[in-house]
Amino acid sequence: MIDWQVATSTGVRWVRPGPQVSMAEARKVVAELRQLAAAVAEPVRELTGLPGSPDDGRVAVVDRPGWIRANVDGFRVVLDPLVRRMAENGNMPQAGSMITAVGSRVTGMQAGLILAYLAGRVLGQYELFLPPDPDAPTADAPAGRLTLVAPNIVMVERELDVNPHDFRRWVCLHEETHRTQFTSVAWLRPYVQEQMSEFLLASDLDPASILDRLRAAADAVAGAVRGGDSESLIEAIQTPRQREILDRMTCVMTLVEGHGDYVMDAVGPAVVPSVGEIRAKFNARRGSAGRIEQAIRRVLGIDLKMKQYEQGSHFVKAVVDEAGMAAFNKVWTSPETLPTRDELLNPRSWLERVDGGTPAASAAD
Repeated sequence: MIDWQVATSTGVRWVRPGPQVSMAEARKVVAELRQLAAAVAEPVRELTGLPGSPDDGRVAVVDRPGWIRANVDGFRVVLDPLVRRMAENGNMPQAGSMITAVGSRVTGMQAGLILAYLAGRVLGQYELFLPPDPDAPTADAPAGRLTLVAPNIVMVERELDVNPHDFRRWVCLHEETHRTQFTSVAWLRPYVQEQMSEFLLASDLDPASILDRLRAAADAVAGAVRGGDSESLIEAIQTPRQREILDRMTCVMTLVEGHGDYVMDAVGPAVVPSVGEIRAKFNARRGSAGRIEQAIRRVLGIDLKMKQYEQGSHFVKAVVDEAGMAAFNKVWTSPETLPTRDELLNPRSWLERVDGGTPAASAAD
């Protein structure tokens, strides 16, 4: 399906270089990011009431090529087993065929170009899916890892002209929140992986369906270039079954991203003196992209991710303000307590369902 070596080599070849820093400055930035990632863990846990895990301290500070390689490794962990399942079910061209060889290289190049673009923009992430550690064989999947992209953090703090130490701490707060989420909630990572697997296995592979998906993709690209309110590429090429699954994935990712944004601002005043200035400038930067950049964001679904930050943060704040953090934390009880799309827009309806009973039950009482 995807030639991962081609994806990696293409991404590394085309990624733009980061900002110019001396070797001494680079070492200093890396050391500070590692220290800050550890230092913000306790404030995050105190605010959220989530325990985290005593052995979740893995931190990687990488450059842009390092981020690309790490994400290719993560994609392989998720996708390779699915490719094998699809082949076993007869839904894939035979291994070794010309179609497979050419197609995998083309998709590898496409994936590499997308990674090269994203590698210049991602500040950090919590890597959920890691390849097995050959030096520590175990039946369990490796724990996740907090990854920070040092050149991008330096680039953005310079562009915003903000206090670099405050900005680095602010970024670490967001990513540490994700680590706390996924290490505190045992079902969350398996649930995300299950939804991803279902999404990919729900593809239509017959020629007529593929043609319809390609036409929809072309419309999405054209709409993005025109600047209209078009679908992202992912939304355009999905099947009806995938649309249902993507809706669930969007809800959970809106929650975790919004929770991260809420925490970084709520904890911020205590540990980041200039948090107000940083947030204002960072939000202004999100909305200041040129037309070509905006088109790329729409096609790749990055604009959707920006909406997730805003919508999810509003949901968390509304619930916490009305009912407190303990009530909000019922969201982590099971997949059934996750907010629906409608509940994300109407936090009170989620509270009625999860914390105070459904409106119908309340009326019956």
